[in-house]
Amino acid sequence: MQKSTLNAFLAFFLLSYSAWADESSIQLKEGAGKDIVVNKCTLCHSADMIQINSPFLDKKAWEGIVNKMVSIMGAPLTPEEIPVTVEYLSRNYGK
Repeated sequence: MQKSTLNAFLAFFLLSYSAWADESSIQLKEGAGKDIVVNKCTLCHSADMIQINSPFLDKKAWEGIVNKMVSIMGAPLTPEEIPVTVEYLSRNYGK
């Protein structure tokens, strides 16, 4: 009896997790730089991280985060893409 309860719990958890992990409803705002963010930033983290942090970050903070992601975390942005990404994030998700 305990095994069937555990199996039911695991099935519920896995189904719930896959529904929770579905990011198809997350739509980033249109604008220059969106393609960079979608194609490169979301390789390592979900797009909802941008929306979650946006109330707290101004342009200077976004610049620091993007530079940290490139220099420390290895985000695959070219030097030309960094200012475009910062501008996109600060314009659309900055405070």
